[in-house]
Amino acid sequence: MAKSVASAEESAGYVGAKESAEYVGAGAPDLPVIAFTGGGTAGHVFPGIAVAEELGRRALWIGSPDGVEKRLAEDAGMEFRGIPAGKLRRYFSFRNLSDIARIISGVFAAVRILKKEKPAFLFSKGGFVSVPPVVAARLCGIPAYTHESDFDPGLATRINLMFCEKVLVSFPETVNFLPARFRRKAAVTGNPVRRAMYGADPDRGRRYLGCGPLTQVILVLGGSQGSSFINGLIAACLPRLVPLHFVVHQMGAHDYSTSGLRNYFPAAFFSAELPDIIAAADLVICRSGANTLAELAALGKPSVLIPLPRNGSRGDQLRNAEVFRARGAALVLQEQDATADSLLAMVCPLLADSRRLREMGSRAGSLSAGRPAETIARLITQRLA
Repeated sequence: MAKSVASAEESAGYVGAKESAEYVGAGAPDLPVIAFTGGGTAGHVFPGIAVAEELGRRALWIGSPDGVEKRLAEDAGMEFRGIPAGKLRRYFSFRNLSDIARIISGVFAAVRILKKEKPAFLFSKGGFVSVPPVVAARLCGIPAYTHESDFDPGLATRINLMFCEKVLVSFPETVNFLPARFRRKAAVTGNPVRRAMYGADPDRGRRYLGCGPLTQVILVLGGSQGSSFINGLIAACLPRLVPLHFVVHQMGAHDYSTSGLRNYFPAAFFSAELPDIIAAADLVICRSGANTLAELAALGKPSVLIPLPRNGSRGDQLRNAEVFRARGAALVLQEQDATADSLLAMVCPLLADSRRLREMGSRAGSLSAGRPAETIARLITQRLA
């Protein structure tokens, strides 16, 4: 039977970020503040937190007060300032009119914040909320870099690079997607992941889960907000999985429900414990958001990827997944083809083939480019020298 997340955290000894000696906001007080922006999903926040950890300075996050970035930044010990945010759409919608007004309001709000806090630098991790602070930084004469995690740049990055000194990218191929006149601004750094990923402990993860050392662990991630599609798919697979394997399932707050099922550990969201859980996993079933893939690469984990289809995204997850599939690091199951039977037909043979799991994990690890957060922090420090 799955125990509650709260009791599991207590038994495993996890503490909140603000109780940790290394939380981000504890930077040297004599150094100028560094501002960060981005949001909408955890994938636009965790990489920024990773860079802030390496910089070791007072850090301020600018984002939407209604977004996931507020909680995640504050949990990491960062100060947070909220601004109005409007969504950037590539298609016609009457909501674009009101959102343009919110974006303009966001620029003015960000200017006020930057003038008051006087940061030495702004680092953008993308997402629609990042555009007003990046524009505001340009208006205030504050240097800024923007980072793109995906294989090809999103609309926010394409706008931000016009106002930033550099655009940092995760893949060398991404440079070719940039407008020719901006390619000189590009630097390939990889996708930053938090320090905790490099120190993840599979034994600690198994203790947190209450899972024995010999049971294979399947970790299911639907992104920071969960995926109703994946949740339904896994629910249909559980009767055939839990008799032999331990299934860990991040469901998202919207769909989360408790369960008394043996060998099944559902949770709304994993936080400080997630690196150890990934380390403990024998196989990960997940979407193909860039941050998730970067963490799988950092820990060398094999995966079955179910990318968001084009009707639910701009297609970035499809291209991210193809990078991992082409390198032999993952199997890819398209959502339109995904059924309980088709997923089980991929998962069960993999879990029975330890050699193939190790090979896929090794290939995933080869996609991890050193310590990207350190590289980016070094670039920022050099710019400020």
